[in-house]
Amino acid sequence: MDTLLTIKEISLLIGIWVAIYGIDSWRREHTGKRQIELAEETLALFYEARDVIAQIRHPVSWGNETADIEQGEKESDKDYEARKQASIVFARYNEHQELFNKIHSLRYRFMAQIGKKEAEPFDDLRKIVNEIFLSARMLARLWARDYFRTDQDHEKHWEQIKKHEAVFWDGLSEEDPINKKLESAIEAIESTCKKVISGVGTLHGFLNLPIRKKG
Repeated sequence: MDTLLTIKEISLLIGIWVAIYGIDSWRREHTGKRQIELAEETLALFYEARDVIAQIRHPVSWGNETADIEQGEKESDKDYEARKQASIVFARYNEHQELFNKIHSLRYRFMAQIGKKEAEPFDDLRKIVNEIFLSARMLARLWARDYFRTDQDHEKHWEQIKKHEAVFWDGLSEEDPINKKLESAIEAIESTCKKVISGVGTLHGFLNLPIRKKG
């Protein structure tokens, strides 16, 4: 009788364990699926953002891109033309603002599901866009200036222009400051997302490792 009771208790415990394991396995599988979908979406958006930033910085421009920018009442023609030319990046960015808004909102899900440190490329991408905007604002002032007290001031002025134009326009220098930072951010997000997609570091990934043949 005692043996029969023990067997029943063991069977009950096994049943409970199987149920718990099944629920936990489903939860892990569901969580893993969500992370994979998030990683795939994130990677695709970062690739798209890289192409859009290249378009934003493209040195060839068209008059209709800034046709809606009006000259201020007290703004000189020189100041207006400089501001209008610098506004090209803002006009182009606005055409793709939905993409960057989506990336920004995705950042919080990425932090929650994959990790805060792993989400650092999102901040890097935002800083890159802000750096382009800052150079645009600086050039709107620098391009318009045409009076200098000394040759040294004039030389310093053109050094500033070259520095900001290298950020503003794509391909003006061999060591493009924006493309270098952008590729670094892409490589970082690729490393994280591809690990999630392939299951590296997870139980699923371990169980599905390729079998190496001896010899």
